[in-house]
Amino acid sequence: MKAAVVDEWGAVPRYTDFPDPDPRNGDVVATVEAAALTNLTRGIVSGTHYASKDLQLPAVPGFDGVARLDDGRRVYTSAVARYGTMADRTLVNPNAVVEVPEGVDSVTAAAVPNPGISAWTSLEYAAAVKPGDHVLVLGATGVTGSVAVQLAKSEFGAGRVVAVGRDVARLQWLRTVGADATITLGDDDFTATLGAMHAEKPFDAVLDYLWGKPAETVLETLGSSQAEAYHLTRYIEIGSMAGTNITLPSSLLRATAIQLSGVGLGNMPPDVMARVRAEALPRLFDMAAAGKLQLRTATRPLAEVEQAWTAGEKSGTRLVLVP
Repeated sequence: MKAAVVDEWGAVPRYTDFPDPDPRNGDVVATVEAAALTNLTRGIVSGTHYASKDLQLPAVPGFDGVARLDDGRRVYTSAVARYGTMADRTLVNPNAVVEVPEGVDSVTAAAVPNPGISAWTSLEYAAAVKPGDHVLVLGATGVTGSVAVQLAKSEFGAGRVVAVGRDVARLQWLRTVGADATITLGDDDFTATLGAMHAEKPFDAVLDYLWGKPAETVLETLGSSQAEAYHLTRYIEIGSMAGTNITLPSSLLRATAIQLSGVGLGNMPPDVMARVRAEALPRLFDMAAAGKLQLRTATRPLAEVEQAWTAGEKSGTRLVLVP
């Protein structure tokens, strides 16, 4: 079969021949219809992601996608061992799939789960967002950040959602799908605006998709803001688009009620992941079908995987490869 193939860590996948999947342990072969090119997939292939240790090379990348079973059903599936979704065919665990409803096309169905499940677990499990909470999304103009803004308002009932990012046009659009306020990252009055918001009504949760310098600025601003004497703010680190490290004064964590933690594949209890996947993903598909969840996509043929991989992703747009 034809597939995107990675022979060494950090290499750009090549479109070439690869052995057909060999089903074992109850897995079945399915025909791929769409595979999302996500930051998670890029990270695993780089060899530096904590999930890279579970992948044996050579392998087909693609952590998630949509495939059609022999009985005609379309299902969302995650990669099984070295057979990812960026191929003509892949392996599917029939007990770990979610059926895709007719109202959702395969490209959208491939694009929704990664940001949708990430945002859902961050809001529900890590940040424990409740109706009326004040939520800040740092890096809101990206794919997952924009989904988090929408879900925080529509599904978790956040009282106020503040979106932070650099793309002014995307920030304006976010006001139409759930953001109550926006702040442009890098503006001269950024810290003053953020500090005033926190002082007026402290943030209950911060979802951070950037880390790096923006995280340092936000943490310092929240820590020095003249908010009420005690208010728990759950600061959830999810992505590191702006850097993998920060400098954090120990006094900030002792002098404030900021609770710092992360969310990802490595620190989510399996039962939580299984529950969110089973309960939230059908809801996300229904929202997409009804137009209540907005996610911009772009498609390219799988044969152009090398060009797609090196070109990068346009702000707020999920690239999906189709065989």
